[in-house]
Amino acid sequence: MKQPSPPTSLPKYLAEGLPKQDTETLHEIQNYVEVLIEYRNQSVDTDELPETAEPVDESDSAGSGTVVKEKVTCGDDSCKCASGNPTDMHGPYLYRYYRENGTMKSEYVGKPGNE
Repeated sequence: MKQPSPPTSLPKYLAEGLPKQDTETLHEIQNYVEVLIEYRNQSVDTDELPETAEPVDESDSAGSGTVVKEKVTCGDDSCKCASGNPTDMHGPYLYRYYRENGTMKSEYVGKPGNE
């Protein structure tokens, strides 16, 4: 049997380096890759969210991640929200926190339905 060709999307250093590894190392690499994928796919823990974020039991269209209700600042230093006082901030709005390639990200979902 001929050695399989690597996927064309694989970086050159991996395409050239992986075939040089012994079988035991390849198994270790395989286990590491599985753990890394599992980590990247896990949901965001509530202790990773901003302090002002309040998780809600609302699912969004993407169906993954953690949806929270959050008050925010607009970024305009002359706006009253720049004080950081929750009563001066905008919202609340719904945001979805999720992981993408191991990095926590957020996206605006909308206004809460009951407010």
